[in-house]
Amino acid sequence: MISLMLSQLADELDAQLVGNDAAINAVSTDTRAIEPGALFVALVGERFDAHDFALNAVEAGATALLVSRALDTQTPQLLVKDTKAALGQLGKFVHQVCQTPTVAITGSCGKTTVKEMVASIMMNKGQVLFTAGNFNNDIGVPLTLLRSTPEDDFAVIELGANHIGEIAYTTQLVKPDVALVNNVAAAHLEGFGSMDGVKQAKGEIYQGLAPGSAAIVNLDSNGGEHWQAVLADKQVKTFSVLDSTADYFAHKITMNNSGEASFELLSPMGGFEVKLGIIGQHNVANALAATALAFELGASIEMVQSGLRHLAKVKGRVESIALTEKITLIDDSYNASVPAMKAAADLLGSFKGVRWLILGNMAELGDESLALHRQVGEHAAPFKFEHVLTYGADARAISQQCQGTHFDTHDAMIEFIKQQLPLHDCAQTLLVKGANSAGMSKIAAALKEMYS
Repeated sequence: MISLMLSQLADELDAQLVGNDAAINAVSTDTRAIEPGALFVALVGERFDAHDFALNAVEAGATALLVSRALDTQTPQLLVKDTKAALGQLGKFVHQVCQTPTVAITGSCGKTTVKEMVASIMMNKGQVLFTAGNFNNDIGVPLTLLRSTPEDDFAVIELGANHIGEIAYTTQLVKPDVALVNNVAAAHLEGFGSMDGVKQAKGEIYQGLAPGSAAIVNLDSNGGEHWQAVLADKQVKTFSVLDSTADYFAHKITMNNSGEASFELLSPMGGFEVKLGIIGQHNVANALAATALAFELGASIEMVQSGLRHLAKVKGRVESIALTEKITLIDDSYNASVPAMKAAADLLGSFKGVRWLILGNMAELGDESLALHRQVGEHAAPFKFEHVLTYGADARAISQQCQGTHFDTHDAMIEFIKQQLPLHDCAQTLLVKGANSAGMSKIAAALKEMYS
């Protein structure tokens, strides 16, 4: 983060400075992560009020506090009406001061993978600021923007949401030069209400683009007429794995024995060969999206090829781990949506030997949850996987469709796997996936521990 004076921030945030002026060069919302020169932001939520812990931040070395009510301390304070809104404004200000060319990415699934792909590509060209972990909501995005420095050549910002209006808010903080909706699918339906709500919410990212800016659109999964008005004054670039008329199209897709895709990528820059360094045919579409974004930032074909081939693995996201010579774990336990669950089944179906589809509940699907879990089961059933294990109430529908086994506890599932694995003297592949709330990372961790 760049160094700023409290008096400068008071003007920018329309805040009252209580106490002496001071320089800050870090911002934190966590009393456990206070650095020298830090400004502690006292956020207020439905179940917490960080003002109650602000003095802990002072004891930990905070230089100043951002608060919505004055506290009894000699530490300088910036007094504002709403600390969350002020955090957003602060992130926006720092990022705009740095004037970094920026792409913004959202979508129902695959947005983190696309973000990692774009960052990997652009690292061949310069220094890249990009979203860490799951810092993609209305608090995480400002904290990401606050990491901006003048030395950044590019910024790749991921935007998540679980309700209408959230992406509109974070987009106006980011003010991207180019934006992508990777896809739209049945995810977070409790917050969005319907698929139309999902389309409306995801399309908000394009509202933050200046007229004439590039909007990257997936021809295979988009908002249709919901986006026509907002895209009318944008420079639309399209990608597809189905429609050869798209600006970015994957031709002659092949898969190797490890589940990695190779293909010819047809683009406005010409056609060229791509080899992906991560597994799963569904990542072909993600690679097309990433390439479109990277080209808008000035990447070359060689940079794209290198970035996609040498992509760093992201923990819990289609992470292939050789537990033994014969047993492979595909840890995709970080999160889940309907298309991602189907893609997981497709991926597992490409492997030989004994195949384990181990799935936990998908979350926030509202009244459609049971039907959507059943839909995943119907998709997986024709593969006739040797083992289909499920955890979570609605996930039971998947194992029922696949003649699999349902478990009420993680421990029972782990014990079953431990008993069954040694019975097969051949290649085995175990794919673990589920929503964060399903806790399927516990299954992946137990498998890793078994063979550590």
